[in-house]
Amino acid sequence: MWHNIFKIASKPDNIPIVGMLLLVFFFWFLSFWAAFKNDRIRRAAAGRPRPEGGKSKGDVVDVIDFMYPEEEQGLPKKVSCWPHLVKLEFVCAIAVMALLMFWSIPIDAPLEEPSDSTLTPNPSKAPWYFLGLQDMLVYFDPWIAGVLLPTFIIVGLMVIPYVDVNPKGNGYYTFAERPFAILVYWFGFFVLWVLEIVIGTFCRGPGWMFFWPGQEWDPHRVVAEVNINWNEFLANISGITALKTETAGLLLGIVTILAYFGLGTALPYLWLKRQEAPIIHRLGLIRYGVVGFFFWTMMALPIKIVLRLMFSIKYILVTPWFNI
Repeated sequence: MWHNIFKIASKPDNIPIVGMLLLVFFFWFLSFWAAFKNDRIRRAAAGRPRPEGGKSKGDVVDVIDFMYPEEEQGLPKKVSCWPHLVKLEFVCAIAVMALLMFWSIPIDAPLEEPSDSTLTPNPSKAPWYFLGLQDMLVYFDPWIAGVLLPTFIIVGLMVIPYVDVNPKGNGYYTFAERPFAILVYWFGFFVLWVLEIVIGTFCRGPGWMFFWPGQEWDPHRVVAEVNINWNEFLANISGITALKTETAGLLLGIVTILAYFGLGTALPYLWLKRQEAPIIHRLGLIRYGVVGFFFWTMMALPIKIVLRLMFSIKYILVTPWFNI
């Protein structure tokens, strides 16, 4: 088992991916450690006496001043980019260049034979930063996995400044003040992006078949998979054969998708409004709808993965033009 894992991880193509994973998890730990530390300081600062001319106990401004006592010692609150930041960036760039030079000595460049149209590598994999998109092709049509979902990712990141109405957490790490935003971003980045890269690198073998970590990549392996659509799955469990028709599949797919986005967005809104949550009034109906649409679009990927792996469901909506 460990021999196969080391064999895959030590390939020249995969060594940078292993290094990237180590850095990602290190900075993930560092950021959460700093956030929890600041939250403890904030809770402690909430009970201290109100400073003269300051704001209420536990206010963000007071807490920031409390978290950085060196500012109370006469040190400046702001420093110039030059030379403080630029000098540090220059030193880091020199260190990275030296690391790459020494790295290139023991490890050969992962160059293959000249391209041959009659001989395709198996498995044929995209660069590591596209492996997540390539793995999504297993669960979605190419135009969805390669065009629509990446577009939603870019547009979703662009609309964050317009729908983020929580001013807390600007300039310092915190978790208690922004749990929903942090958990959503953490899930989207680590589970739906980094995990997809790991699966594409270490678990997708010949024929793009799924192999568990440590399992031998057998190019002659044969996997018999019988995938069915959503309407066929419902017909099998209900015994209603009329659901297997194309018209029933189209109608069931449309109703399921509308119910998924409609109920997934409306039910939390009604619950939060009943609880008189302040976030509802700050967001407003339009911004809440945008957040709900992008959130449930993101959650469609893990749901589709579970449906495919556990229930062999291929498509929810089947039309003559496209499938979802």
